[in-house]
Amino acid sequence: MTVAERATAGPATAGPATVPPITVAVIGTGIIGRDLVGKVHRSTVLNCGLVAGRNPESEGLRYAAELGCPTTAEGIDAILAAPRPYDVVFDATNAMSHAEHWRLLQPLDTLLIDLTPSRVGRMVVPTVTGTRPPAGRNVSLISCGGQASIPIAHALAQRFEVAYIEAVSTVAGTIAGRATRLNLDEYIATTQHALTTLAGVRDTKAILNISPAAPPATFRTAVHAIVPGADAVAVRALVDDAAERVRAHQPGYEVIACTVTGDRVVVSLEVTADSDVLPRYAGNLDIINSAAILVAEQHAARLAPAARTAVGR
Repeated sequence: MTVAERATAGPATAGPATVPPITVAVIGTGIIGRDLVGKVHRSTVLNCGLVAGRNPESEGLRYAAELGCPTTAEGIDAILAAPRPYDVVFDATNAMSHAEHWRLLQPLDTLLIDLTPSRVGRMVVPTVTGTRPPAGRNVSLISCGGQASIPIAHALAQRFEVAYIEAVSTVAGTIAGRATRLNLDEYIATTQHALTTLAGVRDTKAILNISPAAPPATFRTAVHAIVPGADAVAVRALVDDAAERVRAHQPGYEVIACTVTGDRVVVSLEVTADSDVLPRYAGNLDIINSAAILVAEQHAARLAPAARTAVGR
């Protein structure tokens, strides 16, 4: 079953029998890139056309080759040299590189899905924005903390006048790679911007903690909100409904606490990974990769009618 089949949000309705596979490429061979390759391999509508890195000895390229994916150590240059543009390119590098990747890919008829906190493309949180890509063909998945917190923040803001939102995420140090550590400032700025924009709350804050705990800490996000007139029963109903919708594409998304004290609301979330590559505690990577695969699969479903028309000509 594809991620898109599990998801109830978004415009795709076609199943795997009616959606011809599209060809995708992955740039980046770190842990997030490896998990993306594994998820693409499991999808019935995504065909891995290329995995591009820089280090020919990287574990990510070895893993991709074991799955039968074409690989290269020539990075973005190999993507650009392909005989025809890839339908989707996943960028799993870093925020600084993404701007250049977008400049190079923009002339092509390719959907670029950004897993870095670059804030270049249109921000997408599947259950809040849907998954339809913008005309500019650049989708930003914001950050792991954004994917976890924004569905809750948005749900609260749809029902109440929310005065303040703070999202505090904790990830295990063992899974926070070099790109994550390089992009801490971008992570905070992009997540905070997304909270303000997508939840419609002016006063927001985003915090990321990298935990050195042993055993490694499972990915958690706490959403703190000031909600004048908050009703505990109504808040819990909103939170549970929002979480259920996220679980359609990210089954490991769970509400572990929801409290209302006066006008203060605290929602604690935990995300566990379902992956051939990631440990269960790495829900931070799994939630953003699951969103990326959902966007790509539903893009494939939208391309299907055009493909059938072309065949019939």
